[in-house]
Amino acid sequence: MAISTTIESLIELWESFFKNYYKTELDGLSLSYPEKRSLIVDYWDVDQYEPELAEFLLSSPNKAFYTAEEALKRIDYPTDKPVHPHLRVKNLPDHAKIGIRNLRSIHLASYVACEGLIKKITEVRPKLQTAAFQCGRCGAIVKISQEERTLTEPVECYEDQGGCGRQTTFKLLTPSSILIDSQKVELQESPEGLRGGAQPERLTIYLEDDIVGEVVPGDRVKINGILMTEIRRSGSMKLTELSKVMFAYSVEQQQQAFDEVVINPEDEEEILRLSRQPDIYDKIVSSIAPSIYGMATEKEALAYQLFGGVAKEMPDGTRVRGDIHILFVGDPGVAKSQLLRYVSRLAPRSIYASGRSSSAAGLTAAAVKDEFGEGRWVLEAGALVLADQGIACIDEMDKMSSQDRSALHEAMEQQEVTVTKAGINASLKTRCALLGAANPKLGRFDEFMPMHEQINMPPALLSRFDLIFSLTDKPDPKFDKMLASHILNSHRAGQIKEIRKKNPGSEYASIDDSALVKAISPEIAPEAFRKYVAYAKRNCFPVMTEEAIEAIMNYYVDLRNRSKDSIPFTARQLEAFVRIAEASAKMRLAPAADMSDARRAIKIVEYYLQKVGMDRETGAFDIDVIATGISHSQQDRMQKITAIIKRLAKESEDGTAQMDDITREAEIDGINRDKTEDAIQQMRKRGTLMEKRTNRFSPV
Repeated sequence: MAISTTIESLIELWESFFKNYYKTELDGLSLSYPEKRSLIVDYWDVDQYEPELAEFLLSSPNKAFYTAEEALKRIDYPTDKPVHPHLRVKNLPDHAKIGIRNLRSIHLASYVACEGLIKKITEVRPKLQTAAFQCGRCGAIVKISQEERTLTEPVECYEDQGGCGRQTTFKLLTPSSILIDSQKVELQESPEGLRGGAQPERLTIYLEDDIVGEVVPGDRVKINGILMTEIRRSGSMKLTELSKVMFAYSVEQQQQAFDEVVINPEDEEEILRLSRQPDIYDKIVSSIAPSIYGMATEKEALAYQLFGGVAKEMPDGTRVRGDIHILFVGDPGVAKSQLLRYVSRLAPRSIYASGRSSSAAGLTAAAVKDEFGEGRWVLEAGALVLADQGIACIDEMDKMSSQDRSALHEAMEQQEVTVTKAGINASLKTRCALLGAANPKLGRFDEFMPMHEQINMPPALLSRFDLIFSLTDKPDPKFDKMLASHILNSHRAGQIKEIRKKNPGSEYASIDDSALVKAISPEIAPEAFRKYVAYAKRNCFPVMTEEAIEAIMNYYVDLRNRSKDSIPFTARQLEAFVRIAEASAKMRLAPAADMSDARRAIKIVEYYLQKVGMDRETGAFDIDVIATGISHSQQDRMQKITAIIKRLAKESEDGTAQMDDITREAEIDGINRDKTEDAIQQMRKRGTLMEKRTNRFSPV
């Protein structure tokens, strides 16, 4: 039997529902009113009570919400003060969840849910709900309910409100009017759900009363509301094409990581089966960019980055990041960009950007002035904010300007960006792992030159990466043959696949290409891999065992003690050990990070330091090579040469030291001419040495 949709019958139906299902919540709400002004109802409770009322709520939400709020006014509350709560309905069924790009005219005036991320927000503004006007002739106060976004003024001084009945001018009385808070936000499609090359679509949302101020740019939310239209204008003309907007009734923050990745019971069973396999590490590593030959250690590092460590909130409020930052530096044509593209497609949540075309505001956040804020400043999220809880892949980091790179420091370590501009002071979360790629300034990577001299990035930024890999292209007959075979066979497999698709009756239709395809096929399909990573991020939070802590601590202390002069590690590298060990445990969904995870962390950090963090003169690890760009042995040499220059300058008549005298004195101390000249050039660049005349120097 169909329910009656008359106003009175609907009010009675809602009143019965609230008394049966939400009596306790309403009693609690009445005691905290007006600080708490909304009753949050689960859609499925309405469906369980009366399925036809639930369907009516979706198809005719304006009438449904009006009658529900009228019913809420009739409830007997355990308080003497008047209580008029709002109704907020959440957890809509799947058929009411519509993608922003799929919204059509048939969805207008219906209750729908749209998911995405907040791109822009305006400040919270007061909005007239009931406007009070004073008559310019008789002084009577006339009140008019404001339903539209444009102000509705009285046509005459209404006699039924005690007015004179004449047409006259009116004055708006704000203190006598009823105002509510309002805010406008822009919801953008989640980038990971887009097809290749598609522009993300956006929807303007209006928030009112107690749900304003709950979201900031970068938040991933599901907004439930009524889809409406707004008149579009071209100058003074009204257009027949209308703009879609939504009036929100409830906002659901995504509480769980990667809510957009749907994992059903069958997927979970397959994930758990995979995690128990002894060769799970090999399968995961081989599933990362299988078309790229070799780079086993680099791909292993990318696997650790995809799973990430465990972010921790300390008792004093300090947050320690769990995300692993990785930088690839190397020769042209070694597939750096291809690796970044693959990881951005493989990660459950990711953003890909190029340093060449990105600004500081585009990567972090910006205060912008545009039509969305009616000409006022609004806050807009950048790439790192949009990649929150995912991976941000930034190619060509060396092409960024120094101002743009400086914006990354705070975003990488504190994992938030602060915007202070035009009266806006806000902090936005950037809890993402950063995967960067950079090219050497001189074209090819030189293993014997300091890292900071080869790429256009300051040492302070380099030191924030947990792992840095140099990818070099060196001739090696055995490796070159295997690489060429892999690439050429990959192309052959692609050619056979294409010709079979375009010409099924060709001679290649009967060729067995299973061996060719297997070489470039991932062990775990990309979609299954994304679900595996999302499941691990949601459910796995490993704790380090005593043995793992002991192993990492002993390695850290022993290596620092072994080197009496240089600093091989800092506390930042120690935290990198922990993050990688946690990620290693996550890869097999283990509840604890044990000795095997600690060994993997030590092995990969050692590999990275041997590549880029070693003093080539002493053969010892020296983190200063990365952190300051100058190894301890170079600093020691500079101090000796500075002392020589000071002594020679003091003895000379003009207060300078000649180059030949400096090199002769340095050779007595065991420093050859080339190294002396190199040290002098370094000191001139750093501004600690001045060349007063040709080949005559004095300390600054």
